[in-house]
Amino acid sequence: MRKLALYAGLVTALFVGSAQAQVSDDVIKIGVLNDQSGSFADLSGPNGVIAAEMAVEDFGGTVLGKKIEVVSADHQNKVDIGLDIARKWYESEGVDLIIDVPNSAIAIGVNDLTRDLDKIAIFTSAGSSALTGAKCSPNGIHWTYDTYALARGVATAMLENGDKSWFFLVSDYAFGHALRADAGQVVENNGGTIVGEVKHPLNTADFASYLLQAQASGAQVIGLANGSADTVNSIKQANEFGITQSGQKLAALLFFLTDVHSLGLDLAAGVNLVEAFYWDQTDETRAWSERFYKRTGVMPTMLHASDYAAVMHYLKAIEAAGTDASGPVLEKMKGTKINDFFTKDAYIREDGRVIRDMYLYSVKNKSDSKRDWDYYNVVRTIPGEQAFRPLAESECPLVKK
Repeated sequence: MRKLALYAGLVTALFVGSAQAQVSDDVIKIGVLNDQSGSFADLSGPNGVIAAEMAVEDFGGTVLGKKIEVVSADHQNKVDIGLDIARKWYESEGVDLIIDVPNSAIAIGVNDLTRDLDKIAIFTSAGSSALTGAKCSPNGIHWTYDTYALARGVATAMLENGDKSWFFLVSDYAFGHALRADAGQVVENNGGTIVGEVKHPLNTADFASYLLQAQASGAQVIGLANGSADTVNSIKQANEFGITQSGQKLAALLFFLTDVHSLGLDLAAGVNLVEAFYWDQTDETRAWSERFYKRTGVMPTMLHASDYAAVMHYLKAIEAAGTDASGPVLEKMKGTKINDFFTKDAYIREDGRVIRDMYLYSVKNKSDSKRDWDYYNVVRTIPGEQAFRPLAESECPLVKK
């Protein structure tokens, strides 16, 4: 009997050792690569790192008996810096997963690198729909939103209200170009017209010349195909020039809770926007968001919530696969529906696109807001199958047609 017990113990030890041996470098290392000091820092930034750390803590700090570690870096919105960090993480520092990655030009480069080195990347902050289009990868997952979903949701709502003629202010890099292209397609496919556009550099301080061109166009809608500080500055200066007071409308194609907070409800009220998450939507979102608020002093954006959720889904996949090897983990991630505090029955499509419900929100008037961060009214739910580009229209080479 004693020999049997000893044998059983040895088998158990060998089994456990074998499972643990499937974790590379004896640690699961997650790299949060984002903008921590520039125009996108409020959207994810240092607080995105905290969201990832919260997920690791809630998971228990270990998986398959091995420690989970979160590292982070600031890509400074420079493609060469972002790719140098990603390559160093993958090749010499044992990073298994890169998440976040605002700035679509950097994200597309990281996506290519991730495929070449057979790692995993989850893009919670990047917006370009090219990540699941012509630039798709079997190793990349586009988690939160994309330019197609934003453009479709906001532009469709305004077109339904009779706002048919559009002029675009376009941030002159991959994300802005993709947002302009996707929004323009929605406008033209729904009977609208595009009367002009002008491109501006990322992180522009003075929008005077661009806004005056938009004003002179006579367009009913000025579509802001930019983001973060550029969107905030566009809206502020449009009000200063009396553009909105004269009857032209602004369509903020990418607009975040933190942008509303920065602008204030006096300027932001009435803006329509599309997001995947709002902190005050359900009991579950409120409970998680209050925890996040205690850690950071701000309510979470959809990117903060997504950083947490993406890390949790990844760790659950490692646990289910019994290894951190990319192939088996990706298979588990793609074969398991995503259910968490803000996402219900979402799934990862063959092009890497997470299909989730999106929401059209309208920014509240100041008189309707009951507290700080109480900024949105829900206008409608956009079902995931309607929110994102149909596979039949996909340019992704992974999609079977």
